[in-house]
Amino acid sequence: MANEEECRGALDRISKRLAEVDADRLAEHVVERTVSCRITDLGVAYLTRLHGGGLDPFARTDAPGDAQVRLTVASDDLVALANDELNPARAWASGRLKIEASFLDLLRLRKLL
Repeated sequence: MANEEECRGALDRISKRLAEVDADRLAEHVVERTVSCRITDLGVAYLTRLHGGGLDPFARTDAPGDAQVRLTVASDDLVALANDELNPARAWASGRLKIEASFLDLLRLRKLL
């Protein structure tokens, strides 16, 4: 099981990767949304804001359910996703990554993965 520091590093790597996406492509597929990531085995959650410039820094939250896009994942799977060792689509299809969002948001996110 990964610890909270490793998970925080994984979230930072995901943010950096998104910041490297071509600005035109990002603007085409991103609508401003709040995003939470709940790490099930650690009992912690983080909140950020997704926008045309990428992701704001993640901040710990006690209310992950308030976000417009909600991700739920185990710590080891989060680290594997950040390290490109786990494909997001496969993780979602196998239930290792849960995503709660509107249908349109899911379509937009799919194009960025």
